[in-house]
Amino acid sequence: MTAEIRRWRVSGRVQGVFFRASTRRRAQPLGLAGYAINLPDGSVEVAACGPVEALNELQRWLHEGPPAARVDRIERLDPPPPDQLPDSGFRTG
Repeated sequence: MTAEIRRWRVSGRVQGVFFRASTRRRAQPLGLAGYAINLPDGSVEVAACGPVEALNELQRWLHEGPPAARVDRIERLDPPPPDQLPDSGFRTG
């Protein structure tokens, strides 16, 4: 099974609507390690490491987010260095 690291910036109404916590709840059962953090510009950065199919599933979900969110744009970024990701689990910050 091939593992990959991906990172996205999600823009829209994504802060103050449980986007980070919902992302963690979505990523954990998929077996992904990573993080979701608020950025100063009002967007959320999400990085995840795991099986390609699980990353594809998370990416599909990020286009919608939780019910209270409004996702206007998703930008795929260069992956972070592996040492910036947790060894296991998914953190929010």
